Amino acid sequence: MLGSGGVSDGYKVGSKRQRMMEPNPYFAVSSSTAGFQPYGYGSFPPTHAFPVVRLRGLPFNCTDIDIFKFFAGLDIVDVLLVNKNGRFMGEAFVVFAGSLQVEFALQRDRQNMGRRYVEVFSCKRQDYYNAVAAEVNYEGIYNNDYNGSPPPRQKRISDKDQMEYTEILKLRGLPFSVTKSNIIEFFGEFDLAEERIHIASRPDGKATGEAYVEFASAEEAKRAMSKDKMTIGSRYVELFPSTPNEARRAESRSRQ
Repeated sequence: MLGSGGVSDGYKVGSKRQRMMEPNPYFAVSSSTAGFQPYGYGSFPPTHAFPVVRLRGLPFNCTDIDIFKFFAGLDIVDVLLVNKNGRFMGEAFVVFAGSLQVEFALQRDRQNMGRRYVEVFSCKRQDYYNAVAAEVNYEGIYNNDYNGSPPPRQKRISDKDQMEYTEILKLRGLPFSVTKSNIIEFFGEFDLAEERIHIASRPDGKATGEAYVEFASAEEAKRAMSKDKMTIGSRYVELFPSTPNEARRAESRSRQ
């Protein structure tokens, strides 16, 4: 159903999930040879101490891929779509590889995505942190007790058990270098075949950090949810019930 399309290891930057598990969230490794140094060593000019922008007015069917296309030519480290009570709010945060990238991104303010123009404006790193915390349902917000770093992860109360399941699960927060073998090993005792795994990628072949996995049945997929928030490498992986249609759309986008 999903095919066997692979993905190149084009991205070597950390995602929001990795950064939330690291003591110093200012450190990110660039895909370029120069790389970045921790803030304080001159990487980010004072005007954009943390290279993030906020988008508003996005179409409600917007995906990460649409945002990558909107900022084509710029080096994106992370995209966070803002949801409230499970509903997309038409806003997003985008973290870039450096301050110069932010300046270029701001020049795309009020350009169109589909039929809607998108506002692009500066924001504070705290806004981004708070949005990440809300996404994973942390309790409280970042404060001085944590010296500006994210608070310890709290156990999330989820309603995923009440959702309708098919045989498909969506994985999010994967390492960009993940392979199908890694995913099979992650699910351990579950009987998976490589041709039933699709690792999502951008049109340029770079991984998005998401994958779709087809199990033998909806019951098997629901049992596999026991792996939710477990780790592959240094990143914890979120699992969500999905559908064959969503998986096919993701596979189609990867081939564009």
